[in-house]
Amino acid sequence: MTILGIGAILSDASAALARDGVLLAAVEQKKIARRLRPGELPVEAIESCLEIGGISALQVDCVAVARPVARNAQTEFLEDLRHRFPNARVVAVDHHLAHAASAYYASGFEEATVLTLDRSGDFRCGALWKATGTQLEAEKELYFPDSPGELYGRVTKLLGYEPRAEEHKVQWMSTGGEPEFMDALSAALPLDDSGWPTKGLHAQLEFPSAHALNIAASLQKFINRTVIAMAGKGENLCLAGGLFLNALTVAAQERAGNFKRVFVQPAAGNSGTALGALFYAWHSVYGQKKRIPFHDLNLGPEYNAEQIKKVVENCKLRFRYLGTSEETIEAAIVDLAQDRIVAWMHGRMEFGPRALGNRSILASPMSPYSTENLNVFIKHREPFRKFAASVPEEEAAKYFEVGENGRFLATVGRVKPEYKERFGAAILGDDLVRVHTVRREDNPLYWKLLHAAAKPFGAPVLFNTSFNLFGDPLVCSPRDAVRSFYSSGIDAMFIGQFYLEK
Repeated sequence: MTILGIGAILSDASAALARDGVLLAAVEQKKIARRLRPGELPVEAIESCLEIGGISALQVDCVAVARPVARNAQTEFLEDLRHRFPNARVVAVDHHLAHAASAYYASGFEEATVLTLDRSGDFRCGALWKATGTQLEAEKELYFPDSPGELYGRVTKLLGYEPRAEEHKVQWMSTGGEPEFMDALSAALPLDDSGWPTKGLHAQLEFPSAHALNIAASLQKFINRTVIAMAGKGENLCLAGGLFLNALTVAAQERAGNFKRVFVQPAAGNSGTALGALFYAWHSVYGQKKRIPFHDLNLGPEYNAEQIKKVVENCKLRFRYLGTSEETIEAAIVDLAQDRIVAWMHGRMEFGPRALGNRSILASPMSPYSTENLNVFIKHREPFRKFAASVPEEEAAKYFEVGENGRFLATVGRVKPEYKERFGAAILGDDLVRVHTVRREDNPLYWKLLHAAAKPFGAPVLFNTSFNLFGDPLVCSPRDAVRSFYSSGIDAMFIGQFYLEK
């Protein structure tokens, strides 16, 4: 049985593929096509998934599509699907149901409370679900404009950033401020006794004597408090929807202690609905009881030595071929120990918004210039946007306090007092650090690189940020990587076993 999931047609289109209960691929359109045209079928993402899986369109049994799919051309959209997949059953999945399915079925929990929150979704902007076995039942719903996500977007615009695109900047800005405007936010989005929004969001937001950092801090605290109240209490909690791309909100929910375990879908935004639609079809359309295993996010395309060599030679670039993974790691450690910035592209591209060691830019945690070099000269972004600290999972507790969602960089942790000075360049306010815990089975090469870093740096930790520039999507192909490398201040690049330097 082959199921193709398609999500976020109107915003962040993506595709996912499973066969006989195994997740084979998941790809976002903007990464593979290097463009995004809302409302179009993500043809390149679909073709990439089919190529990865070795499956033809004629072999697809079901196409599960997360709604909404089109504003004015739904008939044409469905006709296109039928033409492309003539043997497939087409299933439409409600937007928030796809969000809920993406988190619950990936969590491994047999029972859970599921909270989904975004800006507007498909009429709904939130829902609370009861999940048992393979069943998901909505117990409470939230409709636009009673939307915490819309509130976040409006404050983002007020602070001079682009709503629905740059909320992440406001998130990190919040760590440097004080929450002095809580009353104004409470008035803008009133809550009932259970902590759920109860009236439409006021059209006008005003902050007397406004200070950007304090506005951001107030917004973050208000959202954290609201989400904790909306979720309630229980054993297991699953989170999905665009609001839960906010790692500070996830961390606040983890630390609240209202649930023993918290799992957030790491691709919590709209692109993750492709996974949710696929999972829903597997369980609810075909009645399967066994979960599709969700091991890691290494679900995109990868490139072999021949493909990489063709690109670098066509670009007339000088390179050195490293014969083994040990040579690759040794060369990278030499560069990092000399305070050089290294691009690291190996294996399959990650699904979701974060680089987890396959499409990353790396720096030494001991360099006093890491923040300046990465943020100002390479990423060209604000200084309050810190990079992550990658650490082997089994070593993380020595240096940081972080929850299970650190595996996907979906939460934040705290640095332990004795290591504050060592990792100072990555610390946000209140000793917070974006911690990425790396399992050997998820990424063996990156895990080995981190352990090799212990010798020169005294700890198996490297600073990690996404390999992309100027707001572009994460690099996907060798050509994307070469373009970004030579458009930046990155010193050296490892693409597979090919080493390039400036």
